[in-house]
Amino acid sequence: MEQIVSEGLINSVMAKEAFVTESRKKLIDLACLMVVTLRQGGKILIFGNGGSAADAQHMAAEFVNRFLINRRPLAAVALSTDTSIITSIGNDFSFDEIFSKQVQALGKPEDLALGISTSGSSMNVIKGIEVAKEIGMRTAVLTGGIAGDGGELGRISDIFLNVPTAKTQHIQEVHLWVEHLLCEIVEREIFGEE
Repeated sequence: MEQIVSEGLINSVMAKEAFVTESRKKLIDLACLMVVTLRQGGKILIFGNGGSAADAQHMAAEFVNRFLINRRPLAAVALSTDTSIITSIGNDFSFDEIFSKQVQALGKPEDLALGISTSGSSMNVIKGIEVAKEIGMRTAVLTGGIAGDGGELGRISDIFLNVPTAKTQHIQEVHLWVEHLLCEIVEREIFGEE
């Protein structure tokens, strides 16, 4: 048990360090894109499956409510939360369409689509990003994997942030850390040090 704890900590820290080495500039680019999107009256549509769905909800909540600063709400929507929409699309069409149809319904050219996929190959996230691009939205993805290319999502998005490890739990740990960094940077840029 002691060894599992020690190795888990070391591997988690190593994943964060590797991510920062590879993607520090992309992280700042995404934060700037979020700031511009929100300042210009756009919204952020966030989506993913499983743990990534939970991340989407978590991040949307931080923007709409607050992160570190008591301030006005920022426009963000998690597309993984409406079970009636998700199950009707999944039943009538395909689970692959659950995000793309919501992006079609809610997305505008001034908005940002943020897809989250630990593999970079989740078909419903890919389709959501593809539809966002068709609408003229800017697109970004959080992915993982040792190839470092972000999978299919890395190839089709404007900005991709990849966690270079094969271990899903460490990809998810880094994603949450990155999501918190993005929230903090956006708050500070828009509202200052309140």
